[in-house]
Amino acid sequence: MVHPHEALFSERAANIKQSAVRDVFEISMQPGLVSLAGGNPYLQSLPLERLGAVAADIITNHGLQALQYGGGQGTLELRRQICEVMAAEGITDADPDNVVITAGSQSAQDIAAKVFCNPGDVILIEDPTYVGALNAFEAYQVDVQPVRVDEDGLVPAELLRRIEELRAAGKTVKMLYTIPNFSNPSGVTLAADRRPEIVRICREANILVLEDNPYGLLKFDGELQLPLRAGNPDDVLYLGSFSKIFAPGLRIGWALVPAHLKQRFYLASEAVTLCPPPFNQMLVSAYLRDFDWMAQVRTYRALYQDRCDAMLSALAEHMPAGVSWTTPAGGFFIWLTLPASVDTYPLLHQGIDAGVVFVPGAAFTSAPGPSNTLRLAFSSATPENIREGVRRLAPVLRAAVGR
Repeated sequence: MVHPHEALFSERAANIKQSAVRDVFEISMQPGLVSLAGGNPYLQSLPLERLGAVAADIITNHGLQALQYGGGQGTLELRRQICEVMAAEGITDADPDNVVITAGSQSAQDIAAKVFCNPGDVILIEDPTYVGALNAFEAYQVDVQPVRVDEDGLVPAELLRRIEELRAAGKTVKMLYTIPNFSNPSGVTLAADRRPEIVRICREANILVLEDNPYGLLKFDGELQLPLRAGNPDDVLYLGSFSKIFAPGLRIGWALVPAHLKQRFYLASEAVTLCPPPFNQMLVSAYLRDFDWMAQVRTYRALYQDRCDAMLSALAEHMPAGVSWTTPAGGFFIWLTLPASVDTYPLLHQGIDAGVVFVPGAAFTSAPGPSNTLRLAFSSATPENIREGVRRLAPVLRAAVGR
C-alpha cells in the first residue's frame, strides 16, 4: 500500500538514488569478507594520541569558539592554510578570499549544481566518474552526459564533439566535471598535454570546469602534474579535500571559486550548512600548523604504492585472459574491464559468496544498462588481504568470462 505522504515528494526527489557504493560498504563490514570495495584512507598511520591531545586542548582552552557558530565561509586561518596546501599541488595564485570551506568536496559538487544548473541543463562527466557526483548532479534534475576516456584521461576531441552534438540538439551545457588525477573509479590520470586543451575548449564554449582533486598529492613518485586550475583562475572551479590526506570523518573540504563567481557560490553554501564546524576546522588548522603533514603525505604515498603494487602483482598472477586493468600512478583505485558480454553486477553476489567484495562498474556511469567493468580499492586493505581478495575474486571472473 502506498502511503499518502508519497504524493508529497517533489519531482526532484525521484532523482535521489541510494548509492551502490554505500550498499556495498555496508555489506563489506560482514566478518570474513575481504573488502576491495571502499576507498577509505589508512588512518592507522596518523599520530592519533597527539591528535587526541590537540583536540582536548582545543575544547579546554578554546571551547567557547570551537563549539559556537562560526563564519559561513570558514576561518581565515584555515583558508590561508588551504592556499598553502594548493601551492603544494601547483596552484600558487590562490586568494583566501576566494576559498569557501565546505562539508567535503561532495558538498561543493552539490552547491555547484544548484548554483549553475537549471533542470535539463547538461553537466559533462568523464565516463566512468565518481558516483557521489552523479548522485549530487542528478538530484537537481541535471542532464548528465558522458565523455569518453582512454588511458590518458578525457579525450579532447571527444569533448569537443559532445559539446557540438549536444548544442545541435538544443541543449545548454553548463559544466564539465573532471577528476584529472588518479580518477575515482578508474585510477586514470589526465595527460599533461591534454590539460590546457580541455580548459581552452571549455573557455571558448563558455563552460565552467569543475575540477575535483582529492587525490592529487598522493602521486606515488611525488612528481605532481599541474592542476587545470593552475594559470586559469577565471575558468576553473577547483575542489579539494582533507578526506584523503588527513581525516574524512571531519568532513572538511574546500572550493577555490573564480572571484567573479565566489559570492553567489558562498551564499548557496551558507544557506545549506550555515557554517562549517569551527571545532573541525580548528583541528585541521592545528594539524597543518603543528604537525609535519607533508611527511604524512609522503608516508601515504609509500604505503599506497606498496598496496597498489601488491594488487597489480596479484592481478597479473590470478586474472584470466580477457580481463584487463588500469595501472594508476597514485590514488586508491584500479579499474577492471571484462569482455563486453559480461555484466559485473550479478558477479557482486558471487564474489560475496567467495569471500570478497568489489564495486560493480554500473555505479559509476550515467549510461543505462549493464556494465562489464568493476572497481577495486587498494587503500585500506593490507597487502596480504589484497592478495587474498584477488585470489578469491579470480575464479568468479574466470567463470564469467568462460560463460
